[in-house]
Amino acid sequence: MDALLLARIQFAANITFHILFPTISIALGWTLLFFRWRWLRTQATGWLTAYRFWTKVFALTFALGVVSGITMSFQFGTNWPGFMERAGNIAGPLLGYEVLTAFFLEATFLGVMLFGHGKVSERMHLIATFLVAFGTTLSAFWILSLNSWMQTPAGYELVNGEVHVRSWVEAVFNPSFPYRLAHMLLASGLTVAFLVAGVSAWQVLRGTANRSTPLALRTGLTLGAVLIPLQILAGDLHGLNTLEHQPQKIAAMEGIWQTERGAPLLLFAVPDEAERANHYAVAIPRGASWILTHRSDGELKGLDEFPGEHPPVAPLFYGFRVMVGVGVLMLAVSWTGWWIARRRGWVAERLPRPLLWSLAAMSFSGWVATVAGWYVTEIGRQPYIVFGVLRTAEVASTVPPPMIGLTLAAYLVVYAVLIVAYVGVLRYLAEKPEEALLPDAPRAGARTAVAAAQRSPA
Repeated sequence: MDALLLARIQFAANITFHILFPTISIALGWTLLFFRWRWLRTQATGWLTAYRFWTKVFALTFALGVVSGITMSFQFGTNWPGFMERAGNIAGPLLGYEVLTAFFLEATFLGVMLFGHGKVSERMHLIATFLVAFGTTLSAFWILSLNSWMQTPAGYELVNGEVHVRSWVEAVFNPSFPYRLAHMLLASGLTVAFLVAGVSAWQVLRGTANRSTPLALRTGLTLGAVLIPLQILAGDLHGLNTLEHQPQKIAAMEGIWQTERGAPLLLFAVPDEAERANHYAVAIPRGASWILTHRSDGELKGLDEFPGEHPPVAPLFYGFRVMVGVGVLMLAVSWTGWWIARRRGWVAERLPRPLLWSLAAMSFSGWVATVAGWYVTEIGRQPYIVFGVLRTAEVASTVPPPMIGLTLAAYLVVYAVLIVAYVGVLRYLAEKPEEALLPDAPRAGARTAVAAAQRSPA
C-alpha cells in the first residue's frame, strides 16, 4: 500500500478510537447533571449512588478521550502537513477555540465535580457539573463546525492556493453544520442511553443491582425511547441537506449508478464498482426517491454524473445500512423495554431475562452506529479533504510507507488493549458491591444533605 492509503487508514484508526469517548462524555455529562439534580430534589440515596457510579465512568471516558485526541492531532503534522498549510487559516482558529472555550472549561471544573463533593456547597457542586456538561457540548460545537466546513465549505476565498477567511459567521455556521451537530448530539444521547440501560441490566443479571439500578435503568430506557424518533427526523433532514450539497455521496450510499426517477430503496445488495451494478438486490420500488425527495418519481443523480469525483461505493453502502439497522434495533428495544418496564412498575428484578440480556448486549450499540455513520461521512467526502476545494492527495506527507505502517500497527495494538481495558473496568465497576455513602459524605456546608440521605428510603 502506498503512503497516502496508509496515512488515511492510520487517521481512520485514530479517529475511530477517539470518537468512542466523546460520544459518551458529551451526553453523560448531562445525564450526571440530571442525577445530581434529582438527588438534591428528592434526597433519595439511589440518585446519589447513580451519580457517583457514573461519575467514575465519565472520568475514565474523559481521560481516554483527551489522550486519543492529542494523538489524533499530531497526525495533522506527521501525515497531513499540507492540510494546515493550505486550510490552517480556518482549521487552526476553530481548533484553538475548542481548546480555549471548551477544553479548559471542562478541565477546570472536572476536578470540582470529581473531588469537590463535601468540600464545596451543594449548589457549587451542581454548577460545576453543569459547566462540565456544557463544556463537552461546546467542544462538540467547535469540532463539528470544522468538520462540517470540510464537508460544505463556506465563508472562504482562495488566495495563491491557500484558504482565507472571508466571513467567520458563514464559515462556522456552514450549510451542513446545524444538521451535523444535531445528529451527533442525538447520537451521543442514544449511546449513553443504551450504555446506562445496558450496564444496569447487567447488574441485575449478575446479582449486583443496588438502589441506583432501577433509577438508572429507567433513565436509560426513557432517554432512548424519546431520542430515537428525534434521531430519525434529524437523519432525514441531514440526508436532504447532503443530497443538496453532496449528491455523489448520496448516490454511493444508495448504490445509484445512473441518474433515474423513482429510484428504489435497496435494503440489501452487493455493489460492484467494476461492473457499476448491484448484485442480489432486495429493494423497495421508488423507496429512495420517496425518502430523499419526498416524491415517488423524484430524480436522484447517479454516480455516472461524477466520473472520478465520487467516493468508493462499498464502504458507504454498507456503513449506511449498519447505522440504520442499529437505529431500527434501538427503536424496537427501547420502546419495547420501556413499555414492559412500565407495566412491571420499574422493578428491575421483575423484568424478563430476555429483555435484560438484550439491553446488556446493546450496551455499546451506540458505538457501532456512530462509527458506521462517521465512516459514511468521512469516506463520502473523498477524493477531497475539503470538499470541492482541496484533494486529499494534495495535502499528504511524504513519510515513507514502512514508517506509517509501523506506527499504524503500534496504534492498533495499543487501541485494542485500551478498549479491552475500558470495557473490563466498566464490568468491574458494575459488578462491584455498592459503596457506602458516608465515608465520602459532604462536610460542613452539606451536612443537612447527609442527614437527609441517612433518613431517605433505601
